[in-house]
Amino acid sequence: MSPDLHILYLHGFLSSPRSSKARQTLAYCKSRGFSDRIHVPFLKYGPAATMAELMALVDTLPVGRLGLIGSSLGGFYATYLAEKFNLPAVLINPAVGPFDRLESYLGDHQNYYTNHIHSVTPEYISELQVLDCTPLMRPRNFRVMVQAGDETLDYRLAAEKFSNAELVIRQGGNHSYEGYAEELPTIEAFLLSRIAESVR
Repeated sequence: MSPDLHILYLHGFLSSPRSSKARQTLAYCKSRGFSDRIHVPFLKYGPAATMAELMALVDTLPVGRLGLIGSSLGGFYATYLAEKFNLPAVLINPAVGPFDRLESYLGDHQNYYTNHIHSVTPEYISELQVLDCTPLMRPRNFRVMVQAGDETLDYRLAAEKFSNAELVIRQGGNHSYEGYAEELPTIEAFLLSRIAESVR
């Protein structure tokens, strides 16, 4: 294990750093001895402000040793950052084209963990469209992990978009991604392998 790996974990819509996967990632990094290099920001703003915040955070981190993990909408954001900064990213049941389905979510929504109110407006949807990365320029930077039993997102959209990436399709499961903790050693190994390639 490289002592230099930094991880930026991006949670999903209406989620937070207190989510199960975020806490499992933090616990794993602690067990591996780099709890001080795992970053889990609370994504509480609209897409444009969130991305501005994330890019400012990336600017403070060693990009050559940084890997991304993104879940659901966090996977959409991680895709943008990975393409912009040439970073390796592992996406967990990522949102693909979320702007196409958010019209039914217009209005205010309460965060599951913090009671923070997220307002989905037409501007919110337009800001997401600006962040779309289609087609992918660097599919090799991605490991995409989906479960066919995802009840929130159609896993086939991710399978199609990331067909040229390292794609893992698990049968069953759900949107939270069952067995995520058991996947963390493979996630770490992927991020380290791509970082190692970039510094050759």
